[in-house]
Amino acid sequence: MGRPDQTPSPRMNNNFNPMFHAQPAPEPPVYKKQMVQTQQKYPNNGGMVNQQNQVPMARPGQPPYIHNNATVNQPYVVPIPGAVHPQPSNWTSGLFDCFNDPENTIITCCFPFVTFGQIAEIIDEGATTCATGGMLYGCICCLFWIPFVYSCTYRTKLRMKFGLPEAPAPDWITHFFCDYCAICQEYRELKNRGLDPAIGWIGNVQKQRMLQQQEMMAPPMGQRMMG
Repeated sequence: MGRPDQTPSPRMNNNFNPMFHAQPAPEPPVYKKQMVQTQQKYPNNGGMVNQQNQVPMARPGQPPYIHNNATVNQPYVVPIPGAVHPQPSNWTSGLFDCFNDPENTIITCCFPFVTFGQIAEIIDEGATTCATGGMLYGCICCLFWIPFVYSCTYRTKLRMKFGLPEAPAPDWITHFFCDYCAICQEYRELKNRGLDPAIGWIGNVQKQRMLQQQEMMAPPMGQRMMG
């Protein structure tokens, strides 16, 4: 018989059940310890941070983009095209060079609303027809005798379209003193730049398409038929 104060060992007890006794948890592998320590030390960006420079690392599926000779993890933004600012240029003819186009000069002296309507249709790219522009010009002229307040606005549009200077005077002064001469100058300016106001906007569009088709169908220079 043993001593009365000696307790039996649990291993020797038949009722010992290891499920009801706490077991020490197994230690995680070494690499898992390092990952936990890294996340605790650098919590930003889910642990995906360069430990030396604190720079976020590139995630999978996000290729780096080159910008200013440096690799930056930013999405590429496609530049949306906007309004094109024309290069400054000069008028191709003077204000008083009306006899460079005698036919247009005679028509403008007799029927200025016709020439103005043709100019308005080309400048507005078909949004204003020749008949509408001519009728507005004629109505203002007959009712108020100040058609320059309407015609000078199209001189401003023409200048903005081709980057022309406001010469020889501001637009409203030019049309106030020399309205017919200004209209003839604007007509010649459009014609010298390849836009014929006499055939209208649709006619100019078709003309440009035909020229493009001819350029595409023309054989390259320098080729000869081999016989």
